[in-house]
Amino acid sequence: MERNLALELVRVTEAAALASARWMGKGDAAAADKAARAAVAAVLRSVKMAGRVVLGDADTGAKLPRRRPSRDVPAVDIVVDALQSTESVAHGGDNAISVIALSDRGGFLTPLVPYMDKIVVGANAAGAIDIRATPLENLVNIADAKRCYVEDLTVCILERERNQALVDEVRRAGARIQLLAHGDLAAALAAAIPGSGVDVVVGIGGSLEGILAAAALRCMGGDMQARLWERDEDDAEALRRSGHGRADRVLRLDALAPGENTMFAATGITSSAIVRGVRFVPGGAVTHSVVMRERSGTVRLIETNHRFDRKPSYK
Repeated sequence: MERNLALELVRVTEAAALASARWMGKGDAAAADKAARAAVAAVLRSVKMAGRVVLGDADTGAKLPRRRPSRDVPAVDIVVDALQSTESVAHGGDNAISVIALSDRGGFLTPLVPYMDKIVVGANAAGAIDIRATPLENLVNIADAKRCYVEDLTVCILERERNQALVDEVRRAGARIQLLAHGDLAAALAAAIPGSGVDVVVGIGGSLEGILAAAALRCMGGDMQARLWERDEDDAEALRRSGHGRADRVLRLDALAPGENTMFAATGITSSAIVRGVRFVPGGAVTHSVVMRERSGTVRLIETNHRFDRKPSYK
């Protein structure tokens, strides 16, 4: 049942990718996002589970049928981003993906503020990071773990004003930097894939993307630490009311995604270091996806040929 459910998730992200890819480069981010959300809602309804969306595209969760949990109908929490990096699709950029993660009830942290400071590495640098340390200290420790020089490391950082001081420090440390216009989630996934060319992802980005990255890292290995980031006094007050504690409290993987039966799927809309984007071909399209299960530790890369010019026949 769990294996089947993990593979069912690919149908959800594939549908969103196919729907939103039609809008690539057309300059309409809202239309691309709307198409992706509609596709997710339509396919997610057919998946046999008692699911609730706890983070991400809440409107898709409102359309899920109410099912009574049973042996064959697992009760799960869902985190979904039908289109991660809407601007990348609108302008034909890289790193746009459709993403979904499932876990047991209570399996995901639901942060009350939209941004968090993060550091992400693969399994070969697990245990070598400390978000409280300086960028130089972290890069030296990561390089030691990977048995290379700091100058060999490639560090991905979202190109935002809030991250400029971090960019300056990484440059002084001597590491190579890949500035991301959008899509730090795709980069975080790549950091956990050996040979992807991404060694570490750091900086302030979305909390939703952080939770999805944590879910994937629980499945494929790797390490991540985060701290919630307050933009203003409203964010600070929200954290105080929630009982979260200090905003600079360090959140590790077991706090970000504490579930022990996590599943994750992503399909490329535009190309990234981990999955290729949708390619339309005569009579159909080709999608590239990744599917992961924490319990088995499997990571599957799936290429699917979709036929639009024929209807399936059942006998």
